[in-house]
Amino acid sequence: MTPRVVWALVTIACVQASGCSTFRSYETELSETSQQLGSGNVEGALALLEKNNSSADKDLLYYFEKGELLRAKGDLTGSQVAWREADQVIYAWEEAVKADPNKYLGEVGSFLINDKVRRYEGYDYEKVMLTTQMALNDVALHDFDSARTEIKKTHEREALIAELRDKQYLDQEQEAEEQGVTTEYKDLQGYPVEALNDPEVTGLKNSYQSAFSHYLSGFVYEALGEKGLAAPGYRKAIELRPDTPLLEQALLNLDRPIKGKKIADSDVLLVVQTGLAPARNSLRIPLPIPTNDGLIIAPLSFPLMTPDTSTPSFSSVELDGRTLELTELSSIDAMSRRALRDDMPGIILRTTLRAATRAVAQKQLNEENPWAGLALGIASAITEGADERTWRTLPDNIQVARLNLSKGTHRLSLPAVYGVTEVEITIKDKFQVIPLRVVGTQVFASGNATRVTPPVVGQALADAAQP
Repeated sequence: MTPRVVWALVTIACVQASGCSTFRSYETELSETSQQLGSGNVEGALALLEKNNSSADKDLLYYFEKGELLRAKGDLTGSQVAWREADQVIYAWEEAVKADPNKYLGEVGSFLINDKVRRYEGYDYEKVMLTTQMALNDVALHDFDSARTEIKKTHEREALIAELRDKQYLDQEQEAEEQGVTTEYKDLQGYPVEALNDPEVTGLKNSYQSAFSHYLSGFVYEALGEKGLAAPGYRKAIELRPDTPLLEQALLNLDRPIKGKKIADSDVLLVVQTGLAPARNSLRIPLPIPTNDGLIIAPLSFPLMTPDTSTPSFSSVELDGRTLELTELSSIDAMSRRALRDDMPGIILRTTLRAATRAVAQKQLNEENPWAGLALGIASAITEGADERTWRTLPDNIQVARLNLSKGTHRLSLPAVYGVTEVEITIKDKFQVIPLRVVGTQVFASGNATRVTPPVVGQALADAAQP
């Protein structure tokens, strides 16, 4: 049996298995889950997640999403348990890459059918944000020692990713040249190229290093009295997000006391994470494919990022009645688009070779067995689609404020669609991190130092009606 016929049979068999999880609509599932989260129904969101992942064999995305939902619920212990499962999956990936990077880079399974058949191992920014979120859970529980462990893991992960991607992109260039694939994403007619060429995207050093991650590492090391390790964290954050006064001030303040700070005061880092990570959708574009019989035009699918618009943006909050400006340190939207921009050459290469193989198989089957050829055509139409999987409950935007607060109780007010949501925070430690999460019109607090008081709807509607 020829490889072309094998390809055809594999494709048809997978399509006939109508319940095949490979072709589930992940974006549809997570849209429903996110709607529950944005309305404040965290239990409903968790129930949907479990319903859509009924198999005993849970994948990486399940643990990603579950950890974030449990965090919103306030169950930081459960969140850490879920995320440790995710971290074990990524650890196994890291060990496999270290053992034989060439074998990992040589994976060709998706050349046969679709990128969705590839085992989901997480995008680079998701791998790094996992340990960052775990460290944030730790500091919310005042456990800076455990946060230090996650931060060290983050730095090691970044180094491994950098080494792997350098080799991968070089190998892809060589493979594309050998196969005669010259198409670039800018050549895709109808594709929103401007989203990948946005200065916010091209200005990033890479897709996975986050200024927030490194600033948080600096703060944790400083809290632990390890200023020699805090300084590199702040410097890296400045490198990733230049011309940001908050970052530059943190480095300056390492060797000198903050002006006006009292010994009894606390150094507080407020972390406000808003929105949801962008969706990954599929866009079909006609593309010329070279075959032995000349060029053919095939409708092929490519991924594009669709930003989340469910959460109103804001750049300041009120603390004890005074305005507190927030500084944006990381945008998951920009990081995800940079990841896609970097991955597009490989996606185009795989998609083009798959389409060429499919075209040859279709021609051969049409000649040998028209019914089989028809079946293959139907199967191809069903399986054609870009991979939609991505960590959707990850926050889209991360803003921070750093300030000196007296110990005791303070009131923080966040703007919402109707009225104002108040958060009571209790300051008791020399260094303290206050993480908040905003999705839709809901505010979620982490740790036992915060308590959220939702707005009174009736009063909120009256306030909203005021001119």
